[in-house]
Amino acid sequence: MSTVRELLVELTGTAEYAGQVGDDVDLAASGIDSGDLVRLVLLIEQRLGVEITAEDMEELRTIADYERFVAGRQVAGAAGGA
Repeated sequence: MSTVRELLVELTGTAEYAGQVGDDVDLAASGIDSGDLVRLVLLIEQRLGVEITAEDMEELRTIADYERFVAGRQVAGAAGGA
């Protein structure tokens, strides 16, 4: 299970995100509200050390979007911010 998916399950207490919501399904369309999305971003920042700005959030719609974003930032951080 993906890290972002695990955080969604923890955040919502809904096992639905463990397997029923596809990686490319719009999270808002799947029932995640804006408050949950903000809490998801805060969890990602706290647990994974990846900063997500309000501008970044506008582009992040799916679990796959979040996973790619986090992976890209973690690689950049490991490379010294390059």
